[in-house]
Amino acid sequence: MVNFISRKDYKSYPISLDSLMSYLKNAHKFFLNFTLPAIRRKLLDAIDCSDAEDIGFLIIKFYDEYVKEVRIHMEHENKNVFRYVEQLLKGHLCNNYNIGIFASKHNDIDPKLKDLKDIIIRYYPQKDNELLNSVLYDIINCEHDLYFHCLIEEHLFIPEVMDLEERLKKDSEIREIEIEDYEEKQEKLNKAALLSEREKGVVACIAQGMSNKEIAEQLCLSVNTVTTHRRNISMKLGIHSAASITIFAIVNKIVEIPGKS
Repeated sequence: MVNFISRKDYKSYPISLDSLMSYLKNAHKFFLNFTLPAIRRKLLDAIDCSDAEDIGFLIIKFYDEYVKEVRIHMEHENKNVFRYVEQLLKGHLCNNYNIGIFASKHNDIDPKLKDLKDIIIRYYPQKDNELLNSVLYDIINCEHDLYFHCLIEEHLFIPEVMDLEERLKKDSEIREIEIEDYEEKQEKLNKAALLSEREKGVVACIAQGMSNKEIAEQLCLSVNTVTTHRRNISMKLGIHSAASITIFAIVNKIVEIPGKS
């Protein structure tokens, strides 16, 4: 963080997204609960805002509207964006939201402070008003801090969240493939379980290239019985050719691959 703000190398160092998010949350609290209220108090002490049509009153009104915008901006991040990222850190992806949606709508919140500073300097000139000079200095510092706060969100926080989303998507795709493989294996096992021991014996003989007559002799059955078994096997497995039955027998270990011990 320090390297980024001081414009030194920061890309060589790993970023803890959890720690970065804690920093941003604390920064929001500092701006909303301390910095911005303190500037308002100083403004009230430094300028005359008793007349609703006077520039002093308009300055306070401008500032209050700005603070309202900042509060909405930061509370949205606190309640929606950070909660979304917390779920990501737990390994939970969201189907209808991603950080790109936030990034596309994210806007800087510091430019209006520059406008306020310019309004005060241009339209509320005061000689020997040290309190006004002090509040102008605070506004400049706040503008600077908010500028870097937005940069941190755009150049550190958002890219890091995007990387996490990509990792979770890849993990999810791998899990889906594993589940599909598992289900396919289970389906094959289930199909094998549908066969009786006698039918498995017939399948083994078919896999060895025997004719119906040879199977009948091997298993001490009539040819008609073998034919009936083959018809039942085809119905249960949904396969009909001898080649397909042979593959099924090998996959389900009813027979071993020739030459393989």
